[in-house]
Amino acid sequence: MLGKARTGSGKTLGFGLPLIARLASVERTRPHQPEAIVLVPTRELAMQVNDALEPYAHAMHVSLRLIAGGLSMSKQIMALERGVHLVIATPGRLADLVRRGHADLSHVSAVVLDEADHMAEMGFMDEITEILAGVPSGGQRLLFSATLDGDVDRLISAYMHEPVLHDVTGGDAGQTAMTHVVLNVPPSSKYQIATRIAAREGRTIVFVRTKLATDRIADEMRASGVLAVSLHGDKSQVERNAAISGFRAGTVPVLVATDVAARGIHVDAVDLVLQLDPPQDPKDYTHRAGRTARAGAAGLVVTLVLPHQRRQVDRMLEVAGVTPTFKKISGENAEGFRIVDSLTGARQPSGIPVREPRVERQGRGRPERGGSRRSDAGPRRPHDVGRTRPQDDSVARERAAVERRSAELAERERALADRERDLAARESAARPRRDGANDADRKQRSGQARPHTSGSSGSSASSGSSGSRGSSASSGSSGRPDQSTKGARKGQPRPKKKR
Repeated sequence: MLGKARTGSGKTLGFGLPLIARLASVERTRPHQPEAIVLVPTRELAMQVNDALEPYAHAMHVSLRLIAGGLSMSKQIMALERGVHLVIATPGRLADLVRRGHADLSHVSAVVLDEADHMAEMGFMDEITEILAGVPSGGQRLLFSATLDGDVDRLISAYMHEPVLHDVTGGDAGQTAMTHVVLNVPPSSKYQIATRIAAREGRTIVFVRTKLATDRIADEMRASGVLAVSLHGDKSQVERNAAISGFRAGTVPVLVATDVAARGIHVDAVDLVLQLDPPQDPKDYTHRAGRTARAGAAGLVVTLVLPHQRRQVDRMLEVAGVTPTFKKISGENAEGFRIVDSLTGARQPSGIPVREPRVERQGRGRPERGGSRRSDAGPRRPHDVGRTRPQDDSVARERAAVERRSAELAERERALADRERDLAARESAARPRRDGANDADRKQRSGQARPHTSGSSGSSASSGSSGSRGSSASSGSSGRPDQSTKGARKGQPRPKKKR
């Protein structure tokens, strides 16, 4: 089946309720083998579809699971191992789980492709083709898209057999409740006028083209006294959940976002959509504008256009079939402010800076969302009490390893310090012994030299009595040591000769 409907017209419940009623007849689920799949382009849209269907699934005892990037893969794998009726997934994460062997699509009886044209534009055609190729050919396939050309037409031709088209876009009176205004503003006044419009009462979504611009414009608005938060693809999942939750709850009145928030994000009572940067495509304009005037409610769409963008915006609006109200604003003057205030309800911001709401980072968004309260999660068993989660176990193991390594290093440092003290003690003990040995050697050498001197004087005395022969003997003894003296000096250090 092919479906075309305006945003906010109830598509999610249109395909979700019959799907849940059909799955309620399946008594038992199989491990790793879901019974039905809903594919959506973004995490935010997957969370919205899950939140919309979860109460009805719980009432019908149908288990469902949210599978998307940025959420815990281990919990998604465990849910698939237990078995689940309905999987709400983004194409990238589901295809990854299929390749890893954690998901088996051989028993899928129904596949829903929501926002198929947007998934094709985001480059998910390979993943969608891979998923549809693994689904049995006899199952039911439902495709919802704003357009049925290009890649969407190829999907229809390859994987759908004689589909029935249901188009509920024509004759919808809800479109008349949406008012379109185009303001031609000078470049020097663009951001000041945007801040003035954002300071109005009620919820406002501001669309910009780039991710860097979202953070910069949100900072400038908060500096002027307008509480605004940014939303784009580089934000963490916790930050994105906090931004959408605050905007949905009304604590944050202004959301500055890229086109990531334009598809499928439903927030009640969005009074105004401000397009700070005009979209390049008529479909993007339609989806941006669809954030307001949902389900027949009134809404206002304001587009700020620079002089060089006027011709391009005129062509885009003509293709989109929109007839807006054009107004030219000359600058930041009383007349320009009067026109802007009368059309949009703008007002002068307070000028008192406000802080960005603090994001709680204890967890990763809503890690348990998408889990069924019946067969997916189930009641807590007695032996589960006190059991730590896998993430807590890994953190505890890392801490234990760090502490063990620190203890080893401290023990090595103590051993090195003890070794240095032992070496110092040995050196201090060996120094007195060496000094005593040197003194003993000096005393021994001096004691050996004294008998040799007395012998010489005696020799001189005997030479006086014995004549020349005694003199010659004395000279011979003084010139060459006798054998007894030479033998006595063996083993003793030889004294140095005097030069």
